[in-house]
Amino acid sequence: MSQVHRNSLISGVQRLPLFILAGLLLVIASGCSPPEPVRIGYVGGISGRGADLGITGRDGVQLAVEQRNQAGGIGGRPVEIIFRDDHQDQEMARRGVEDLVELGVSAIVGPMTSAMGVAVVPIANERKVVLVSPTVTTEDLTGLDDYFFRVSSTTGYFSTRNAEYQLRTKKLRRMAAIYDLGNRSFSVNWLQNFRRTFVAGGGEIVSEVSFVSGGDEKYIELARKALTSGPDGILIIAKSVDSALLCQQIRKLDSVVPITLADWGATERLLELGGRAVEGVTVIQTFDRDSLNLRYREFRQAYLSRFNREPGFAGIYAFESAGVIFEALARMKKGDDLKQTLLDIPEFEGLQSSFHFDRFGDVSRPHVSISIVENGQFVVKE
Repeated sequence: MSQVHRNSLISGVQRLPLFILAGLLLVIASGCSPPEPVRIGYVGGISGRGADLGITGRDGVQLAVEQRNQAGGIGGRPVEIIFRDDHQDQEMARRGVEDLVELGVSAIVGPMTSAMGVAVVPIANERKVVLVSPTVTTEDLTGLDDYFFRVSSTTGYFSTRNAEYQLRTKKLRRMAAIYDLGNRSFSVNWLQNFRRTFVAGGGEIVSEVSFVSGGDEKYIELARKALTSGPDGILIIAKSVDSALLCQQIRKLDSVVPITLADWGATERLLELGGRAVEGVTVIQTFDRDSLNLRYREFRQAYLSRFNREPGFAGIYAFESAGVIFEALARMKKGDDLKQTLLDIPEFEGLQSSFHFDRFGDVSRPHVSISIVENGQFVVKE
């Protein structure tokens, strides 16, 4: 361009009305600004008693977001995660989900416990926002055409397998149960399914002792009530903190009675708090901490480096939950529905195995495993 033409162009721009000039500058500026982020929500209990589940889940999502952004985000847009603490309170959980929806999240990872799941799913359905829960297992949400998805198996799957193991391998016939009513939709559902299978196999639930975590009842009294009926085994359905403390009190009264836990209690916090009292305890889960799967090993190393602790099942399932959302969002075309996109994907590659959702958003995984605490570690037995 000649100097004459250049001067003419500059002179023409200078003569434009101010409102047009301002509009041109705005267009130029918007073209240079970074793309709008894809916002994802997380809701879980990350403070208070038993927050290890929610904290570990939060960190699993955080790692997933960081790795996704390092790989270019979703369609060239960065992923932004917004956290909300439900304090393990149903009203706080509802408020957290409403808040995340108002902030424009595309989907939400969480919640982390069944009681919170039952509380917030109606809101998700009303607002048409997808929830992908890492660890909600209650069957109260099974088989429903809703906006709730989960990457963990149900209480029926876990409890039935556990009952079969106690009957076949441990040769137990008289079980006492201690369960936390603070997460009723999980604990009552878990116990009902365990009882059904255990009784059908020739066993008997000789006593049921309920409590509410953080209440006035002392652990030693709960242990004493459970042992009064003379059981040959004890089932504990509670979070890791309560499970560890109950094991300690049971061992003061009976050093040899077999103890088994629901999956809720089998976090790394159980090992830290329980010490020798949880040695020999059996648990059931759908993953192997010592898996040789390369994807899992790379994830575990990244999690350890980032947070300086083991991810456990909550960290693994939260990472997978975020990955499920990312993959569906990446596949969506303009006008597509995220819920339907998730249902249309035939298979997701997990950290240890592939899995898929049925038409109701419930997960199908290849197996569950029985682990025993040995030398302060969860060791898979079958």
